Amino acid sequence: MLQAMAEGDALAGERLIPLIYDELRRMAAQRFSRNSANQTLQPTALVHKVWLRLGGSDMPGWQNRAHFFATAATAMRSIMVDRARRRNAQRRGGGQERVNLDEVEIADGNQRDDQVLAVHEALDRLAIEDPRKAELVKLRYFAGLTGQEAAEALGISARAADRTWLYARTWLLNKLESR
Repeated sequence: MLQAMAEGDALAGERLIPLIYDELRRMAAQRFSRNSANQTLQPTALVHKVWLRLGGSDMPGWQNRAHFFATAATAMRSIMVDRARRRNAQRRGGGQERVNLDEVEIADGNQRDDQVLAVHEALDRLAIEDPRKAELVKLRYFAGLTGQEAAEALGISARAADRTWLYARTWLLNKLESR
């Protein structure tokens, strides 16, 4: 459908929009699978914000499914980090503290804002060293994809994704502990 859209097929775009929206909704629901009383950002709100950042119905030219996932994960990360920064700015002193990555649930939408910001900052450092590993973390942590889904989005084997995830998680934990 992406190729048909690129070639100017308007019907392909009309068929693709609901699929993209459904996929975003699934990602957001997965991200927020554990409800919390203090959770104010809901999956639908996150999807709407991501949809707007992705260009809405203007449908920017995604090259393939992996490109879409990477773009959506980046948008989700950006929205969550911006929200965490705003909430921390409202608190007295910001409340920054160390975070143990082993205690941070993957795809848990209920992390404290300081945890989201700490992982975001460490992820920026990882991206300088190894962008591919950082992309996997973005897909797993911020977009809430499973290991298999992230592997498919990146076009690598599940085993390679697992090895990369183990390394990246260890690297991030080391950086978070040394803060």
